[in-house]
Amino acid sequence: AIRGTFEGGKRLSYGARAITEGGYQSVPKLSFPGGALIGCSAGLVNVPRIKGSHNAVLSGMLAAEKLAAAIAAGRSHDEVVEIETDWRKGDIGKDLKRVRNVKPLWSKFGTALGVALGGLDMWTNTLFGFSFFGTLKHGKTDAESLEPAAQHKPIAYPKPDGVLTFDRLSSVFLSNTNHEEDQPVHLQVKDMGLQKSSELGIYAGPSTRYCPAGVYEWVEKDGDKTFVINAQNCVHCKTCDIKDPNQNINWVPPQGGEGPVYPNM
Repeated sequence: AIRGTFEGGKRLSYGARAITEGGYQSVPKLSFPGGALIGCSAGLVNVPRIKGSHNAVLSGMLAAEKLAAAIAAGRSHDEVVEIETDWRKGDIGKDLKRVRNVKPLWSKFGTALGVALGGLDMWTNTLFGFSFFGTLKHGKTDAESLEPAAQHKPIAYPKPDGVLTFDRLSSVFLSNTNHEEDQPVHLQVKDMGLQKSSELGIYAGPSTRYCPAGVYEWVEKDGDKTFVINAQNCVHCKTCDIKDPNQNINWVPPQGGEGPVYPNM
């Protein structure tokens, strides 16, 4: 369906980012002593409109205004709680509240019916300031939504042709990601036994497919499957931390601020 859009084009850059799409009812507490969460790290993305830059900018402005007021008042060494208490009253809160039920409806009722109900809900919120559904909760986490492999047929993905579609490792090269090979691994597996019995045994190793950088592999070694982590390839999308069915993988910041470099993105 999209081949015609990309034919004749050239692959320039590559990168990945997991979108925090929980919205209004999933935004964590923004202020803490010494700092604040703003932008995409706070989950301020308007998912149905695929927009986040406007709220990222607004959250930075909000934080600056509240910090400037706190400094002018002679405050120091405390938490600027006004960032947390005031964001829902302003443009960010109003923007996210109107679309708060779109993702829960989509997840619960599927693409066709869910998107239709989400569109209706957005219109009633925009025009009349209310929702027939109130504020819906998200049913379960991304990790909990993964189903055992036995319930599904394997998908035969075509091999990349090197012209319109590309393998992950050559794409990762374009991300300019860099990690020293002898640094401590920043992708920590809590229980390797659980990884083998469940992530591989029950879910057929989804980490080898959901990772956009080819970080994870199940490799045959002495007649046994071994979990291999190519941490130097990581582009810091954090999908593994979110999607692992057992929450057995923990992404932590690598040493020295290393990682992908996106000059053209």
